[in-house]
Amino acid sequence: MKVIIVDDEYPARKELRYFIEKYTEMEIMDEFDNGLDVLNFIQESTLDAIFLDINIPKLDGMLLAKTINKFERKPKIVFITAYDNYAVEAFNLDTFDYILKPYSDERIISMLDKLKNAILEDNCKDKIEYQKVSNKISLWKNDKIHIVDVHDIYYCEARERYTHIFTKDEEYEIRECISEVEKTINNDSFFRSHRSYLVNLEKIEEIIPWFNNTYILKLNKGKYEITVSRGRVKLFRQLMNI
Repeated sequence: MKVIIVDDEYPARKELRYFIEKYTEMEIMDEFDNGLDVLNFIQESTLDAIFLDINIPKLDGMLLAKTINKFERKPKIVFITAYDNYAVEAFNLDTFDYILKPYSDERIISMLDKLKNAILEDNCKDKIEYQKVSNKISLWKNDKIHIVDVHDIYYCEARERYTHIFTKDEEYEIRECISEVEKTINNDSFFRSHRSYLVNLEKIEEIIPWFNNTYILKLNKGKYEITVSRGRVKLFRQLMNI
């Protein structure tokens, strides 16, 4: 979560930096004391949020906000100002929040918490939409990023704090729980057959009846064998028309 602080008063920037660093994981990329430098900066950088005063030199905060509002990807704007007469105009620009100075600790902490959650939600939506369009997932192996089509994944296996992802010939390890991997893949062809397994139904070659009315699934010419747990058998049968 990348943010900047824009205020022409150093004490105000210092105070806000204290709260951001203490109560969030946001990265403060830079601080600015005038609007023109901000405009130049954001045209070359990707930001999640801007903490913005209104009375700043060269390009005032309200005009800067109106300019930013025309961007295709707009960072969230939080006005922190001593002027209350711009509030209606600010919210017409879809401003995230409008905080009057001097603010209380509770007010700023509450805003930061809501902002953090809003940024995370937006980033999650962006990621899911990207996955829907591309059907790609980025996986690390041997210090390189491999772009893998999710349709090429045979199955995923949870191992302690990691998840191992298997394609026909490769195995990748990522430091995410299997539930997060399932959300990232976001594909109807994948089925959680067991708490430790996420299997691509299109890659199943054999279904072997097992004890307690469960199944063993064979993939990749028998190279991979996956268990279907008792609690998932009924849904599995429905999906496979068994």
